Amino acid sequence: MMGEILGIYEKTTQNVTVRVEPDYLEDQSRPADDHYIWAYTVEIENNRQTQIQLVERFWQISDSRGQCQEIRGSGVMGQTPILKPGEVFRYTSGAPLYAPSGMMRGTYSLKTPNGDQFDVTIPTFLLDSPHETQSFN
Repeated sequence: MMGEILGIYEKTTQNVTVRVEPDYLEDQSRPADDHYIWAYTVEIENNRQTQIQLVERFWQISDSRGQCQEIRGSGVMGQTPILKPGEVFRYTSGAPLYAPSGMMRGTYSLKTPNGDQFDVTIPTFLLDSPHETQSFN
Protein backbone atom coordinates (compact mmCIF):
# COMPACT_ATOMS: atom_id res chain seq x y z
CA MET A 1 0.00 0.00 0.00
CA MET A 2 0.98 3.66 0.03
CA GLY A 3 2.81 5.77 2.61
CA GLU A 4 2.95 4.47 6.17
CA ILE A 5 2.77 7.94 7.74
CA LEU A 6 -1.01 8.12 8.09
CA GLY A 7 -1.73 4.47 8.81
CA ILE A 8 -4.49 2.07 7.90
CA TYR A 9 -8.02 2.35 9.25
CA GLU A 10 -10.02 -0.88 9.59
CA LYS A 11 -13.59 -1.86 10.52
CA THR A 12 -15.35 -5.24 10.36
CA THR A 13 -19.15 -5.42 10.01
CA GLN A 14 -21.04 -8.70 9.52
CA ASN A 15 -17.82 -10.53 8.60
CA VAL A 16 -16.84 -8.00 5.94
CA THR A 17 -13.65 -6.06 6.69
CA VAL A 18 -13.06 -2.64 5.15
CA ARG A 19 -9.53 -1.19 5.28
CA VAL A 20 -8.67 2.34 4.15
CA GLU A 21 -5.26 3.92 3.70
CA PRO A 22 -5.30 7.66 2.90
CA ASP A 23 -2.41 9.42 1.16
CA TYR A 24 -1.94 13.18 0.78
CA LEU A 25 -0.93 14.07 -2.79
CA GLU A 26 1.43 17.02 -2.32
CA ASP A 27 2.29 17.23 -6.03
CA GLN A 28 -1.39 17.66 -7.03
CA SER A 29 -2.36 20.01 -4.18
CA ARG A 30 -2.22 23.81 -4.20
CA PRO A 31 -2.25 24.97 -0.55
CA ALA A 32 -1.97 28.63 -1.60
CA ASP A 33 -5.36 28.18 -3.36
CA ASP A 34 -6.92 26.10 -0.53
CA HIS A 35 -6.90 23.02 -2.76
CA TYR A 36 -5.75 19.77 -1.08
CA ILE A 37 -5.91 16.45 -2.93
CA TRP A 38 -6.13 13.06 -1.24
CA ALA A 39 -5.99 9.52 -2.57
CA TYR A 40 -7.32 6.65 -0.55
CA THR A 41 -6.93 2.94 -1.15
CA VAL A 42 -9.76 0.70 0.03
CA GLU A 43 -9.72 -3.05 0.56
CA ILE A 44 -12.99 -4.93 1.08
CA GLU A 45 -12.50 -8.47 2.39
CA ASN A 46 -15.32 -11.01 2.35
CA ASN A 47 -15.02 -13.28 5.41
CA ARG A 48 -18.58 -14.57 5.05
CA GLN A 49 -19.67 -18.05 3.94
CA THR A 50 -21.45 -16.67 0.85
CA GLN A 51 -20.51 -14.33 -1.97
CA ILE A 52 -21.43 -10.66 -1.77
CA GLN A 53 -21.81 -7.88 -4.30
CA LEU A 54 -21.06 -4.23 -3.62
CA VAL A 55 -24.08 -2.36 -4.99
CA GLU A 56 -23.91 1.15 -3.48
CA ARG A 57 -21.59 3.53 -1.65
CA PHE A 58 -22.32 6.40 0.71
CA TRP A 59 -19.62 8.86 1.82
CA GLN A 60 -19.59 11.79 4.20
CA ILE A 61 -16.62 14.11 3.70
CA SER A 62 -16.02 16.86 6.27
CA ASP A 63 -13.24 19.41 6.38
CA SER A 64 -11.69 21.34 9.25
CA ARG A 65 -13.58 24.49 8.20
CA GLY A 66 -16.96 22.83 8.76
CA GLN A 67 -17.84 22.06 5.13
CA CYS A 68 -19.57 18.70 4.70
CA GLN A 69 -20.60 16.88 1.56
CA GLU A 70 -22.38 13.60 1.01
CA ILE A 71 -21.85 11.31 -1.95
CA ARG A 72 -24.13 8.40 -2.79
CA GLY A 73 -23.90 6.26 -5.88
CA SER A 74 -23.92 2.86 -7.51
CA GLY A 75 -20.88 0.65 -6.86
CA VAL A 76 -17.34 2.01 -6.79
CA MET A 77 -15.18 3.23 -9.66
CA GLY A 78 -17.90 2.26 -12.15
CA GLN A 79 -17.96 -1.33 -10.86
CA THR A 80 -20.27 -3.44 -8.71
CA PRO A 81 -17.75 -6.13 -7.77
CA ILE A 82 -18.69 -9.62 -6.63
CA LEU A 83 -16.52 -11.12 -3.89
CA LYS A 84 -16.54 -14.85 -3.22
CA PRO A 85 -15.80 -16.05 0.33
CA GLY A 86 -12.20 -15.11 1.22
CA GLU A 87 -11.77 -12.70 -1.70
CA VAL A 88 -10.53 -9.12 -1.41
CA PHE A 89 -11.48 -6.25 -3.73
CA ARG A 90 -9.11 -3.28 -3.80
CA TYR A 91 -9.41 0.12 -5.45
CA THR A 92 -7.95 3.60 -5.19
CA SER A 93 -9.95 6.80 -5.49
CA GLY A 94 -9.51 10.41 -4.51
CA ALA A 95 -11.11 13.40 -2.85
CA PRO A 96 -10.38 17.13 -2.93
CA LEU A 97 -10.62 19.24 0.20
CA TYR A 98 -10.73 23.02 0.42
CA ALA A 99 -9.15 23.01 3.88
CA PRO A 100 -5.83 21.51 5.04
CA SER A 101 -7.52 18.70 6.97
CA GLY A 102 -10.70 16.71 7.16
CA MET A 103 -12.16 13.26 7.54
CA MET A 104 -14.20 10.76 5.59
CA ARG A 105 -16.57 7.98 6.62
CA GLY A 106 -19.39 6.04 5.08
CA THR A 107 -21.03 2.74 4.24
CA TYR A 108 -21.14 0.20 1.45
CA SER A 109 -24.41 -1.56 0.66
CA LEU A 110 -23.83 -5.21 -0.16
CA LYS A 111 -26.15 -7.84 -1.57
CA THR A 112 -26.10 -11.62 -1.11
CA PRO A 113 -27.07 -14.12 -3.87
CA ASN A 114 -30.54 -14.57 -2.30
CA GLY A 115 -31.20 -10.81 -2.52
CA ASP A 116 -30.61 -9.84 1.12
CA GLN A 117 -29.01 -6.41 1.36
CA PHE A 118 -26.98 -5.07 4.28
CA ASP A 119 -24.63 -2.18 5.02
CA VAL A 120 -21.04 -2.36 6.21
CA THR A 121 -19.24 0.53 7.84
CA ILE A 122 -16.33 2.29 6.18
CA PRO A 123 -14.11 3.35 9.10
CA THR A 124 -13.76 7.05 9.76
CA PHE A 125 -10.34 8.11 8.53
CA LEU A 126 -8.47 11.37 8.98
CA LEU A 127 -7.06 13.53 6.23
CA ASP A 128 -4.49 15.67 8.05
CA SER A 129 -2.17 17.36 5.56
CA PRO A 130 1.23 18.74 6.54
CA HIS A 131 -0.26 22.20 5.93
CA GLU A 132 -2.61 22.02 8.90
CA THR A 133 -1.36 23.93 11.92
CA GLN A 134 -3.70 22.07 14.28
CA SER A 135 -4.97 18.50 14.01
CA PHE A 136 -8.61 18.04 12.92
CA ASN A 137 -9.43 15.55 15.68
